[in-house]
Amino acid sequence: MPTTTYATAVEADRVVFRLPDPHGEANSVRLWSEVPVAHTAFTRDSHGWELSIPRPGAHRIEYLFKLAIGDDTVTVTDPTNPLRVEGVFGDHSWLPMPGYAEPAWLTAPQLETTSQHWELSTSDGHLSGALWAPADAHPSTALPLLICHDGTQMAHYGRLTDFLAASIASHTITPLRVLLLDPGPHRHARYAANPHYAKALVTEVIPVLTRQLAVQDKPVLMGQSLGALAALYAARRYPGSFAGLFLQSGSFFTPEFDQQEAGYSHWAEVTGFTSTLYRADPSEQIPISIVCGSEEENIGNNRALAAHLAARGGDLEWGEVPDGHTWTTWRDLLDPHLTRLLRRAWT
Repeated sequence: MPTTTYATAVEADRVVFRLPDPHGEANSVRLWSEVPVAHTAFTRDSHGWELSIPRPGAHRIEYLFKLAIGDDTVTVTDPTNPLRVEGVFGDHSWLPMPGYAEPAWLTAPQLETTSQHWELSTSDGHLSGALWAPADAHPSTALPLLICHDGTQMAHYGRLTDFLAASIASHTITPLRVLLLDPGPHRHARYAANPHYAKALVTEVIPVLTRQLAVQDKPVLMGQSLGALAALYAARRYPGSFAGLFLQSGSFFTPEFDQQEAGYSHWAEVTGFTSTLYRADPSEQIPISIVCGSEEENIGNNRALAAHLAARGGDLEWGEVPDGHTWTTWRDLLDPHLTRLLRRAWT
């Protein structure tokens, strides 16, 4: 299906998705979109397939086309749109709405840095990732430490370390080290309010790092989705361990907001922990930033938790962008929200 002038486009107040099909190969075409849209079924015309929908609330759309061809279903990127974004499950097409601009820091000068493989055998099994730092940072140089759940993916897809390298180069934030900590093959078990993982993180990972490196102040912990839930769980279970939390689109599931997740294998663990956040005040108040995409399913539970924690007098900052549950959402929320969280935590 070659690219032609028959192409996907934003037109006035609508988005028109088009898929050339001059030989009639497809039986039907549907849109898969990361953000909610009015309709998903394409209609056939003389050139191929077309779907016209009102412009959604998001400032960009990540999407794929699902084609029924004979007895098979094939999912493809949009051949008429060259814009692609990488993800864990492959490339997606993406389309900007009028007014959307990617962060300026993506093209800003960056500090020279290093990244080294890191691993540790813990009571909760093997953990690995990468230790990132400014190139001129000697292990004996005391620097703050940021720990990121799903770390190497957030560095690659969410551009976390590029953001930090640009921010340090511009003197927007102080030099720091980052442990890009990965969950391994059992992500759901480790991140779903798991006391064994939280204990390993606080009582084994952090002490090993402080013996290997000169760490200034307590670390800041961050995560996305289930990784954000795991970060808040560790901080609540081990108060006094962290200087601040940066929680992106956390999976703070509740029966009120998230019945669509009721079949999730760790639903009981997640909702059980989340319920405690509304029943008991924290034993400490540390800076927390909760940020989310306004077009994703987690927006309801994130807004509710942020409002609850703020009402209890917490040092809480809220942020959102009009996007879905994507790495790009989390990338676009780094500035200014992570910048401000790091300043609040370490000053």
